[in-house]
Amino acid sequence: MKKALSFAGIAISSLLFSQTSRFVYQATMKANSADKTDVRTENVYLDVSPERSVFVAENRVKRDSLMERMRTTGNFNRDAMENLRSNIEYTVEKDFKTQKSVFKQRIGRDIYAYEEDRTFDWKILPETLIIGNYKAQKATSSFAGRNWNAWFTTDVPFQDGPYKFSGLPGLIVKVEDEAGDYSFDLKETKKISQAATLQDRGNVLKVKRADFDKQQAKFLKDPMSFFNIAGPGAPPPPSATGAPSPPVMRNNPQRMKEMETRIKAEIAKNSNPIELPEKK
Repeated sequence: MKKALSFAGIAISSLLFSQTSRFVYQATMKANSADKTDVRTENVYLDVSPERSVFVAENRVKRDSLMERMRTTGNFNRDAMENLRSNIEYTVEKDFKTQKSVFKQRIGRDIYAYEEDRTFDWKILPETLIIGNYKAQKATSSFAGRNWNAWFTTDVPFQDGPYKFSGLPGLIVKVEDEAGDYSFDLKETKKISQAATLQDRGNVLKVKRADFDKQQAKFLKDPMSFFNIAGPGAPPPPSATGAPSPPVMRNNPQRMKEMETRIKAEIAKNSNPIELPEKK
């Protein structure tokens, strides 16, 4: 069965759909192509409300809350911020009414947002598996340079899943690529008052996906150019935690050099992204 279905379930009761559900997944990543023993895990949220869903790292939500408290009190706790660093600095928002999915990620000072222009061409297989309390069925698809195996359940009336995954007749409770580099496994479900509200610190630039890919490639090649090209009065570059760096860092060549070294080291450790570059 090869068919792209809508994000939201067609037959959802008004009671279920009037609530907001938080699906907590464990994300497992082998983001370092030079060291496959470097396995990283962290929790991510898929918040599903009547109008939309939001996919975001748990630490991002906690970090936003902490930064809001620090702004209120005027006390900046660098150690607390460092403890909330995440390997998933992007977010994905799906609009159920328009059927549009928007991906956001910071590159340098700015946040780039693009509307996903690709769909999943799922092949649903007869194989089933019990995952947690759910009976799940297998489906496969190729997307962004990887072959994916997904397990979905019709016990949960949402046609959604973590990251950009969607389009199956139920909730995706597990999805992993065939190389074993990335996986998302549902661990917990709970009701919340509202979906996560994210703070976009910096300019949000709406671009085409191809333009985002070009900017991302430029950043990987010369990250400091994204900080140095701005003129006087421009906002300072963010730190590794997403917080703006203080003016003393901008005016200190040694500190800027340290920042460059740190960013390049992080780039080297993230050489195996979830989406692989398109082959030309």
